[in-house]
Amino acid sequence: MRVVLLLDAGESIKAPAEYLGHSDPGLTLKVCAHLMPSSRDRARKALGRALRPQGPES
Repeated sequence: MRVVLLLDAGESIKAPAEYLGHSDPGLTLKVCAHLMPSSRDRARKALGRALRPQGPES
């Protein structure tokens, strides 16, 4: 599914929603989220990087 490829590549949900003709991007997420198994791992890693201490303040 092309939409999943766009989302998996980091595209905003808004573009695929418009591509599919969905007026609400939330609908697109509900339809496609189960097709993106790697998204949970990517989210976990991104949160880990964001929350990791960056060292002493200068």
